[in-house]
Order: sequence, then C-alpha cells, then structure tokens
Amino acid sequence: QLQLVESGGGLVQAGGSLRLACVVSGRTFMYAMGWFRQAPGKDREFVAAITWNGGSTTYADSMKGRFTISRDNAKNTLYLQMNSLKPEDTAVYYCAAGSMSTTSQAYKYWGQGTQVTVSS
Repeated sequence: QLQLVESGGGLVQAGGSLRLACVVSGRTFMYAMGWFRQAPGKDREFVAAITWNGGSTTYADSMKGRFTISRDNAKNTLYLQMNSLKPEDTAVYYCAAGSMSTTSQAYKYWGQGTQVTVSS
C-alpha cells in the first residue's frame, strides 16, 4: 500500500508559477507516476507522467512547454513545475502511482489533491 500526499497548491496570478510536490510513503516508490487535474464540473484529465526511473516523460498537449514533471527517488518525491499559468489551469491537482499511461485507470494509488487557483 502506498500513501501519496500533495502540497504546493495555492492562488497565483496568470503568468505566474507554482511547483507541486507529492511525497510517497509505503512499500516502494518504483512506480510510474502521474499528475492529473480536475476542474469544477469537468472530468479528471491527464497532465503529465514519468517512468519509475525518470527516463521518460509525457505531457498533455496543452501543458507541453509550460509544465515539467520530475522525480527524486532518493526523496520519494514527485514534482510538477508549472510555469506561465493560465486561469484555465485552475483545478484540483492529483498525483498518482501505477503504470505509465495517460489514462487514470492505469494508476492504482492516488493522493487527496491540492487546489491550484489562477486568477486573471
């Protein structure tokens, strides 16, 4: 069993930056990791994913060039650096552990989420 705890969310103006972190505890950190987000009234959507060793990453098209996913396996921590934030990035952001995929069904373990609000 894994426990995932996100942090780093908050209120930021459009054009600003935030860095989210997800600390993982439990059996092992050697899973692929992903970030997803869910805005009010919308389905959960894929943001970015990274393989267990950090060797490969993938992003949703709307995040490419603005968001960077990374991990520090020595610290059991996953990161999401978000730059050039837009109001439409406002959502609850979730980290997840599982198999490398852009679909939420591939991820077995989820955090509780952290709110990101981007003001215009």
